[in-house]
Amino acid sequence: MIENIEIAKQLDEVGDLLEIQEANPFRVRAYRNAVRTITELATPLERMVADEEDLTALPGIGKELSRHITELVTTGEMGVLAELREDVPSTLVQIMRLPGVGPKSARKLWHELGVETVEELKSAAEEGRVSELKGFGEKKQALILSGIEQFHRHSARYRLDEADRFAAPLLEYLSALGEAEKVEVAGSYRRRCETVGDIDILVLSSAPEPVMERFVSYPSVEKVLAAGGTRGSVVLRSGLQVDLRVVPAESYGAALVYFTGSKEHNIRLRKRALDRGLTVSEYGVFELLETPEPEAKPAEAEAESEDAAPRRAGRQVAGRTEKEVYGAVELPYIIPELREARGEIAAAEAGELPDLVNLDDLRGDLQMHSTWSDGKNSIEEMLDGCVERGYEYFAITDHSKALAMIEGLDEEGLQRQFGEIEELSGRHPEIRILRSMEVDILADGTLDLADEMLEALDLVVISIHSMFSLPAARQTERVLKALQHPAADVLAHPTARLINKREPVDFDLEQVIACAAENRVALELNANPHRLDLKDTQLMLAKSLGAKVVISTDAHRVADLALMPYGVEQARRAWLEKGDVLNAFPREDFLDYFGIE
Repeated sequence: MIENIEIAKQLDEVGDLLEIQEANPFRVRAYRNAVRTITELATPLERMVADEEDLTALPGIGKELSRHITELVTTGEMGVLAELREDVPSTLVQIMRLPGVGPKSARKLWHELGVETVEELKSAAEEGRVSELKGFGEKKQALILSGIEQFHRHSARYRLDEADRFAAPLLEYLSALGEAEKVEVAGSYRRRCETVGDIDILVLSSAPEPVMERFVSYPSVEKVLAAGGTRGSVVLRSGLQVDLRVVPAESYGAALVYFTGSKEHNIRLRKRALDRGLTVSEYGVFELLETPEPEAKPAEAEAESEDAAPRRAGRQVAGRTEKEVYGAVELPYIIPELREARGEIAAAEAGELPDLVNLDDLRGDLQMHSTWSDGKNSIEEMLDGCVERGYEYFAITDHSKALAMIEGLDEEGLQRQFGEIEELSGRHPEIRILRSMEVDILADGTLDLADEMLEALDLVVISIHSMFSLPAARQTERVLKALQHPAADVLAHPTARLINKREPVDFDLEQVIACAAENRVALELNANPHRLDLKDTQLMLAKSLGAKVVISTDAHRVADLALMPYGVEQARRAWLEKGDVLNAFPREDFLDYFGIE
């Protein structure tokens, strides 16, 4: 099975290699546009190819790209990429992304110095050979060496919770400065993407010098990369790069929109502005003083231009607030989580933006562990944590016996746990404790608990904890069999991925989701930031196929109950509303849905 993200990655590499070859820029752009479409696509292309759907109906997918995608899905290889790799070393792609090195420079380094890898470039630069090339020099060579150092430190992206931990104290530190009127993180962090590559901070201030001085003096700064009048960049000891922009009041909202992104969302905003005789940039929304001549770039190309400074602009009409910016192009405010060019602008124009689920909507948590298996707190302590959050119900889901290394429960142990739950329930009528278990899906698709005990549970949560590398067909068959067990209620962390550590299991996700919907098995959105499983695009697919979702923390201690916001943010990125999330249902409605007495 090949996922959309893998297809997009290979097409992106084709675009990169074509760019190094100095191919026709329109051909390169075609691949870039295709990557954007595929990245945003909820339906697996593999399924579309199997069903012989017309891929050219997708935006940006022409006949040539359709052939390439079909070839990759059906054979596992893409001929055009294989041919390009014979002509151009694929490792040059990493080189062209270093600061000071673009496609032309990468080509020059390869042709004139024989450099093909980052390490070879490092050696050439340390020996002074790069500076001897025409168009490079000592300054650019030093920039390249600095970039290589950062490349090794920043090759991995940071999980959102890691970024939170790095950003929070820095924001507090900057906000303590009197000249900093507002301090906000932008970029993918503000859109609450599951991982971030760096942090972008905007500061509203009329006195940029003291702001910049305080920024570069932050105690956790390891290296200052730049410190200009209104722009600065540092590397923290953690290796995370942080970029700062100091912005005046009249541009603050426009800068927030611009630096929050996504790039594709901003392109669509700029196109919409151009259609209305306006130009949008990080500086504000301005009236255009002139109409482009016929031979000038079309509106689409103009909108995609990164050089967005208002050189042909007249009077500023908006920019102080984000709401003002969207209003100038005749749209309501669009929250950052939705700014991924997945139809949010069309929905906003039609007045059909979703009423997204909120943290306050949740009435319970449906996966957590206690000292009965691998949890760190007792059931009563977990109960107190849930009561503190105002929950109406929660499920204790200690592991089944297949996970012997963490002392999973057998039938006898589960019966004894029932006794403790009954006793606690008698003392705490304000909250419903659901008798549950996280039951392992065994290699053959059967469940790791006798049927009579499954029937005794209020909620049966099933999951994969082993045999991750089964072939896709067997893995799919395994999960489908488990979903069709009449006792199954929730499929926990469905793909079993661990962000930056373990790849998702290989199975036919669309078939699994369809089976879950058909059998009224909810799909868990695991809120633990190490997992965030399912992904946002997968959740969008689940919603489109009629599957319900539960958001659970998978808490192993009371403190983990506080991870729920990460799950809610992921749900919001997936356009999920209150009615899509079962544990947003009031207690009686929730119990009725699952047939719990």
